Amino acid sequence: MTGFWLDGGGAPVVAFGGNALLPDPDKPEEAEQHATAFAEAVRFLLPDDSGIVLVHGNGPQVGAHLLRHEAGAQEVPPAPLDVLVADTQGSIGYLLSRALRNANSDRAGEVAAIVTQVEVDPADPALTNPRKPVGPFYDPAEGAALASERGWDMVEVPGRGARRVVPSPVPIGVVELEEIRDVARHRLVIAGGGGGIPVAVIDGSIRGIEGVIDKDRTASLIARLLDARGFLILTDVGHVSRAFGTPDEEPLHQMTAAEAEELLAAGEFPPGSMGPKIESCIAFARATGRPGVITSVEGLADTLAGSDGTRIIPD
Repeated sequence: MTGFWLDGGGAPVVAFGGNALLPDPDKPEEAEQHATAFAEAVRFLLPDDSGIVLVHGNGPQVGAHLLRHEAGAQEVPPAPLDVLVADTQGSIGYLLSRALRNANSDRAGEVAAIVTQVEVDPADPALTNPRKPVGPFYDPAEGAALASERGWDMVEVPGRGARRVVPSPVPIGVVELEEIRDVARHRLVIAGGGGGIPVAVIDGSIRGIEGVIDKDRTASLIARLLDARGFLILTDVGHVSRAFGTPDEEPLHQMTAAEAEELLAAGEFPPGSMGPKIESCIAFARATGRPGVITSVEGLADTLAGSDGTRIIPD
């Protein structure tokens, strides 16, 4: 069994961003190559005695879907955002399932992708305050023009340009939780893709909600509800840092939940990038008494050895 996970508890949960599969939205043909590389990393993390739950992001992919649907709006009515999230769950789930079966031939029959609806509060104020970046980056001047011409909400990402943002409600429940729990006892499960399809219970019925849920928050929720034996977020840096990108940058290899919360409140971790990852690990550590870990695919071995990665431990 991999040394990443503690004994006891449910299947471990691993979250990773849509950028891990599509770093360059202008090169969609490279998605399969990146899916294969990720599948090889999963071999390193897969326990011998249980399955594992994989929760992927979809920022680049759902943004590309939005652009396609808006470009063809004169010919075909565009689909709502919750349906586009479902579309990305299907396409990314397919790529990952195939790559995981090929990379784990001894457990090839043990991969399942579950279309996952995630409940949100229809009165969540985040639904009227778009903050979730999706799609490609634009030059700041082009971003400002698009915001004016198309009515898009945009955000500036230092050093990278402007990016479109959409509503991102907080996840409060997982409709297919018991299916995920059952399958994850023995299989590799892809679930909660793109943060899950946002839905709300209104007048006793499940209704789709326009938005894209943050995948780290959904992964943390699934991990807490499953009492997962471990929670890992894979991102593009090997560890969390204080004063990131400045001459005073300082690596943070371990923090208590309280210490992480204090730095979060001080603005050390931006809401559009590292902030949700820190919040998600804090919530997991406090709910389960087990650490949440943040690192990169390349940093996995060093994180296991204790020389990389960031662990957020219970207070």
